[in-house]
Formats: sequence, structure tokens, C-alpha cells
Amino acid sequence: MTTREPETLVLPAAEGPVVSLDDVTKTYQTGAVAVQALRGVTLDVFRGEYVAIMGPSGSGRSTLMNILGCLDVLTTGRYLLNGHDVANLGENDLADIRNKEIGFVFQQFNLLPALSAWRNVELPLFYGGVAPAERRQRAVDALERVGLGSRIHHRPGELSGGQQQRVAVARALASEPAMILADEPTGNLDSASTDDVLSLFAELHETGRTVVLITHEHEVGARAQRMVHVRDGRITDAEVAA
Repeated sequence: MTTREPETLVLPAAEGPVVSLDDVTKTYQTGAVAVQALRGVTLDVFRGEYVAIMGPSGSGRSTLMNILGCLDVLTTGRYLLNGHDVANLGENDLADIRNKEIGFVFQQFNLLPALSAWRNVELPLFYGGVAPAERRQRAVDALERVGLGSRIHHRPGELSGGQQQRVAVARALASEPAMILADEPTGNLDSASTDDVLSLFAELHETGRTVVLITHEHEVGARAQRMVHVRDGRITDAEVAA
């Protein structure tokens, strides 16, 4: 597959980390039983970093992803996303933050089968109130950025698994978010498509994108710039990937 040469991304200067978690806890109440999923997590992710958050099932990895993505609220502690304190925001404000500040890429591609690639990519812009002509241009630009400029009119069923995940990445890019948050993005891909998508994340990192990858696979996490390990609701260690 031929992709465009990475473009240099110019981002506004940040006074602090894109992601800053300070002593974050998350407790779920199940009947009379309190389950502590996160136990004092402190983590900073800086602009332009490519970080993999890793851990086995039950480690708190998925809960941490939900907190980072503003899909769940923390119990105690503080979470700043691109300077916004999201700890105590209402659901409407959280939805606005999710749409503007976070580009999501999931294991399930979450593409609408009846819509073309560019129509799928423009959806966050539609909900963000962007004008139709600008929506289309930004969607096409994002698809070209991930190497699918010749596939903008194809529906998901006409694309390979790797190409569908590239559409999902383009959708995440279209709103120019502060962070790309990818949750097990290679879980449904074969080895060739996995390598293709991870190479794309590497290209995005090289152009200045902030990428946070959630995975349980060491081979996938090792492609990031930095690996953060989670176990029993705590960050146990962090390492620079080889």
C-alpha cells in the first residue's frame, strides 16, 4: 500500500502534559462489595509522546482507558486533559471533551456499513457542528493522510480489515484532537494488517501526534516510545521501548 509522506504537524504550545493523572482512584460498588479498580494512579503523557499502557485482564488497564477517554469518571484524584480538569464535569461537558479532545480507535472498527469511508470519517465533525463543505474536505484530507485517498467512496464491506482500521484512524484524526486513544486497535487484525496499522501509528507519532495505546500484547506495546505497566490497579513500572 502506498501512503503519503508524513506531514509535519504544527500544534499549539502546551503549558503542561496532554494527560495528567494525579493519585487517581476508581471504585465500583457491586451490592455491598466495593471493588477498587484503580489505586492511586499518577501518570503524565506529554505532547507528541507515543505511550503504550499494558497489563493483563483484571489489571485495571480497561478502567484506566475509560478514565483517559472520559468514558467513566474517577472516584478520587485529579485528571487534566489538555489543560481541562475533567474530574467533576457533567455528562454534556464530558461528551464535548470526548468529541473535541480525543480521537478514539477501538478494536471493533465501529464503522457504519451503509456509509462510504469519507462519510464515516466526517461523523465526529457532523456532531461537532462543522459546516458540510469543511466536513468533507477534512474527511478526505484525513483519509489521504492514512493512505486511503483512492478509497474515499468505498464502504467498509469493500475494504480489508487493515483498511477499515485506517478509516477508523482517519476518523480519529479528522477533529484534530489533543490525543489519539487506541484501545486494542490490532485485536481483530491478522499479522500483516497489525504491522500496517502499527506502522501508521509510528508515522503519526513522527509527525507530532500524541498517541496512547492500550494493549495486553507486549509485541504491540513494544512498538511505542514508552511502555507503562499496570497491575492490580497500580502502575508498577514504565520503560522506554527498544
